[in-house]
Amino acid sequence: MKKILLSHGDGGSQTHQLISEVFQAAFGDAELEQEHDAAVLPFQSGDLVVSTDSFVINPVEFPGGDIGKLAVTGTINDLAVSGARPAYMSVGFILEEGLEMKLLKKIVQSFAATAKEAGIRIVTGDTKVVERGKCDQLYINTTGIGYREQGVQLAYHHIQPGDRVIINGGIGEHAAAVLGERMGIPFTAPITSDCQLLHAVIKKITEEFKTVRFMRDPTRGGIATTLKEIALKTTLNIVLEEERIPVKPEVRGTLELMGLDAAYMANEGKVLLIAGPQEAEALVQFLQDIPGHEMAAAIGEVTEGSGQLLLKTEFGGTRVLDMLSGEPLPRIC
Repeated sequence: MKKILLSHGDGGSQTHQLISEVFQAAFGDAELEQEHDAAVLPFQSGDLVVSTDSFVINPVEFPGGDIGKLAVTGTINDLAVSGARPAYMSVGFILEEGLEMKLLKKIVQSFAATAKEAGIRIVTGDTKVVERGKCDQLYINTTGIGYREQGVQLAYHHIQPGDRVIINGGIGEHAAAVLGERMGIPFTAPITSDCQLLHAVIKKITEEFKTVRFMRDPTRGGIATTLKEIALKTTLNIVLEEERIPVKPEVRGTLELMGLDAAYMANEGKVLLIAGPQEAEALVQFLQDIPGHEMAAAIGEVTEGSGQLLLKTEFGGTRVLDMLSGEPLPRIC
């Protein structure tokens, strides 16, 4: 098999060959090998947490990752910010006729390696093939299932005036890396996506810090869109301090060159935390001591208000940040 054919999606022998030689060979889970239409899973007491996502990023390979790694990290991070420990995962691949088998195997192996690193089991899956030109190489859909122990409470209604807004590192890195790869921009300093697993860090946070009220991963739309959603849900204001928001100089320069605001750019390895003021400083220090999170910072505060997101600029003014009406960088994840 050198390329994906339409016959690989017809349910016949070539479909089974594709499943066994590419997917099962990489994922290798006993439940998956049963090839049932659904997986029956034992579970512990507590809350069952389910998240689903689709990945259509262009290009499928980028500095710091690929669509396979991204699909796993994105799914697991969604579970993690809900306070869940990842346990099981389903995956669906939509493949374009003519896709190079070498590329598919590389993506699948990346998917499998990231899942193994996270300790999540891939227990069921599906593959479809569409005619050439009907999709762009490949798309991936995932569903992640995790469990949240009793006592873990993360919800909008826990957020209070005076709480601090914390981020675990520099923003806009994923968007800048993908943009550079897509447009062939020659960077003077290499920019790589922040695509990374967060479940282990978040588990430690939920165990050690008891005033963390809420968490979200600011993917599409960046920190501005995510925090605006939180402000609207709570009908409280969130005030950010521009000078405190961490952005690597090379990322800032690249995005500004393209007329893009880092606050609205996608991240794939960042978490926004809303925590009580009494633990904020310790939480930031805790994050800064972890490799890969050295740029963690407290970037703002929750105040009384009516659902506005405000930015105190470096020049002493105040801007109102709202959701953008469109996506400045489509197919970013």
